[in-house]
Amino acid sequence: MVASAHPEPPELSAANGNALLEMRGISKSFPGVQALRGVDLELKAGEVLAVLGENGAGKSTLIKMLGGAHRPDSGTIYVAGEVVHFHQPQHAQRCGISIIYQEFNLVPGLSARENIFLGREKSRYGLVRAEEEARRARALFARLGVDIDPEAPCRSLSVAQQQLVEIAKALSLDARILVLDEPSATLTPPEVENLFVVLRELRTRGLGLIYISHRLEEIFQLADRVMVLRDGQSVGTRRINEVNRAQLIEMMVGRKLDQEFPRRSAEIGEDRLVVKNLCRRKKVRNVSFAIRRGEVVGLTGLVGAGRTEVARCLFGADRSDSGTVELDGQLIPLGDPRAAIRARIALLTEDRKGQGLVLGHTVRENFGLPNLGRLSRYGVVNEEVERNALQGYIRSLRIRVPNTEQLARNLSGGNQQKVVLAKWLQRECEVVIFDEPTRGIDVGAKFEVYQLINELAGQGKAILMISSDLPEVLGMSDRVLVMRAGRIAGEIRDVPNARQEDIMHLAVG
Repeated sequence: MVASAHPEPPELSAANGNALLEMRGISKSFPGVQALRGVDLELKAGEVLAVLGENGAGKSTLIKMLGGAHRPDSGTIYVAGEVVHFHQPQHAQRCGISIIYQEFNLVPGLSARENIFLGREKSRYGLVRAEEEARRARALFARLGVDIDPEAPCRSLSVAQQQLVEIAKALSLDARILVLDEPSATLTPPEVENLFVVLRELRTRGLGLIYISHRLEEIFQLADRVMVLRDGQSVGTRRINEVNRAQLIEMMVGRKLDQEFPRRSAEIGEDRLVVKNLCRRKKVRNVSFAIRRGEVVGLTGLVGAGRTEVARCLFGADRSDSGTVELDGQLIPLGDPRAAIRARIALLTEDRKGQGLVLGHTVRENFGLPNLGRLSRYGVVNEEVERNALQGYIRSLRIRVPNTEQLARNLSGGNQQKVVLAKWLQRECEVVIFDEPTRGIDVGAKFEVYQLINELAGQGKAILMISSDLPEVLGMSDRVLVMRAGRIAGEIRDVPNARQEDIMHLAVG
């Protein structure tokens, strides 16, 4: 079957023995890059298939072809045993395929109802039949087991609720194949568990789910089978009960990692960064702590607990109402990022694309932004000096980039993170604040980021690591601070013997 402008959706049923979805021999290349090479994928009714791989392994290209955004150079896609050719996303939707990307396709100013039926509005005499749409939206939310006001603007909904609106939209399109790309990246643990309840229910109703995530613990909770891509090729597909965590990591990175969190032998010294009674409205309330020379302090808590707000206050991106910050005994003016930079404090934001990098500029230009005074003379940037300085970090940080003139937007998440780190290391910063340093990057790149954090601590720098990933917090921190409702709810000193439950107990009260 060739997808026409108005294709009839195939009968998506496993009754005839066919899989819901088959992709056979899929290859795709872009200028200078072979993104996929002969990849096979099979998805059955009532199954969750996890797709894993490092950044750049080809996962995004694969699902974009399934969604009709790209067309394969070679290979065949079957839906319910029939050949399909998707020329645009609408063709894939008509064949029962919906993709929920990490960055939602919702219009913030429109209501949940309007987003669900956008472009497919029910009308009579030119007027939208809003009541009928609202009834259908409520039925969809009831099917998902959630209570969301159909008339609530999407900008007022939580990330978890917006995700459920996306799923409701997919069900309204009669989707039988649902692809979720990093669905848990910005969710709290309770929200993730609620999402899993919804996905398991959809699985029992015969939907086929493709689940893409860098969080391996989720794969073992949810998936029936797991497929691993590496360098554009399929390494293998296994039933989830036939593999363990270490084997999956080895399949993804092509080598064994002796431990997920590298050991560190930094010598912890005297206090370097001292924060006293930091306040900002109701977001940060009398926060006090210290970080010592060579120490990695983990800062965690539920989303909205005030972690990122603390980081922004320390860096001066947000103005504090009161409190003091000292580095090596010297007071740092609050609310002034330039003063923080001069004091050698660096902030690697959780939104590296929106706040850490200028995506339309080259890697070299991004590297030079906070270092123009050092890399210029008489107001003119010396590009050769800038390029040579960057090359040193490309080697030491193992940044995978074809050349210094590559646009930042074209790098993988892990390499973007390293570019942000390189520009701050050039400033010779002594305090480095990592806000969600490994969000959205693969397990191999995570290990390299962890090694870099350890190296910085080994140089005597003070490290504040903010993370929602509890295994990461426990695996990397010398001490853990847990926030709740803008305050430090507790501190864990005996980290090697701590459990995730200990952190959650402090986080929820």
